[in-house]
Amino acid sequence: MTEIANDDYGLSKVAGDSEMEAPDLLYRPRDPQRYRPAIGLIGCGGISAHHLAAYQQAGYHVVALCDLDEGRARERQTSYYPQADVYTNYHDLLRRDDIEVVDVATHPAERLPILQSALEARKHVLSQKPFVLDLDAGERLRELADRQGVRLAINQNGRWAPHWSYLRAAVGQGLLGALTSADFAVHWDHSWTADTPFNDIHDLILYDFAIHWFDIVTAFFGSQQPQRVRASVSRATAQRGRPPMLAHVLIDYPQAQATMHFDATVVHGQQDRTFLAGTQGSAVSVGPSLSEQAITLHTASGYCHPPLQGTWFRDGFHGTMAELLCAIEEGRDPITSPQENLRSLALAFAAIASAHDGVAKVPGEVRHLPQA
Repeated sequence: MTEIANDDYGLSKVAGDSEMEAPDLLYRPRDPQRYRPAIGLIGCGGISAHHLAAYQQAGYHVVALCDLDEGRARERQTSYYPQADVYTNYHDLLRRDDIEVVDVATHPAERLPILQSALEARKHVLSQKPFVLDLDAGERLRELADRQGVRLAINQNGRWAPHWSYLRAAVGQGLLGALTSADFAVHWDHSWTADTPFNDIHDLILYDFAIHWFDIVTAFFGSQQPQRVRASVSRATAQRGRPPMLAHVLIDYPQAQATMHFDATVVHGQQDRTFLAGTQGSAVSVGPSLSEQAITLHTASGYCHPPLQGTWFRDGFHGTMAELLCAIEEGRDPITSPQENLRSLALAFAAIASAHDGVAKVPGEVRHLPQA
């Protein structure tokens, strides 16, 4: 019989694992130095309030609001930018020469022609997520932006959630070494969607919600290319909505893996957890919500609990627009560029297709959002 050298299978506390000072990493949104363009917002639905609140706090210059429902646009005007003009036809907004940047916050199906028109009007564009329903359509928009000489960014605001942004900086600084695994467990209550149009989206969890997790995995693993994705979904006992509210995802990299677990029916004791392991360290972030998180970082030098400032929604929506403005000012692609986001969508599409037929998929081979 093989003798076990360590009776806790290596799970003991490492000798010398003492508390250290937390690394001072740049994780908060960074504003451009001088560039403060006139911004127009197209789509004044519920999420637009978070966009505008973040822009208002950042001191950004929103001059126009557009929605088919004039009342919704007027409500946003009154609450956030009283001096902004209101339109019901987005073409009228795009004809304004003073507007340089357009935030398109509509739903995906109606967003494609708006994005195309905005780029053709030579506007820099921030697109709401999920970016497109078709990877080839996303490639065409990327090419159009390049031809027009403008910047296109995707509103993957989770990259500036304070805990993910700090972890992203830690990975980028090499504090964890080469990343070997990323594990996510999200336990929350998404039942509010049962009373909204989201109830008609069969793949609500893996598409509309989990795109944040597919995107942050892409950010964490950088240039590493995923090889396979396997996923499954199921309905939970007594869930209110129609879409399956339980999901699992496994992503294989050449020498690493990522796992995701989603339970959208947890009413009491909710928890969101992220664990990263690398060749030189590990980090865990855990809390009762996406905006209440505490990080513990472990390296050979010891462990620490970095204090975090900010919240997901305020920092997230500030961060995505700030990154686009910095990219314009600095003449570079934003880190939330379409080419980067299409990698995230390729993961999402592959996972959804795998959940539909139970077969592992290669990211990039599933070109369209699979239909249930």
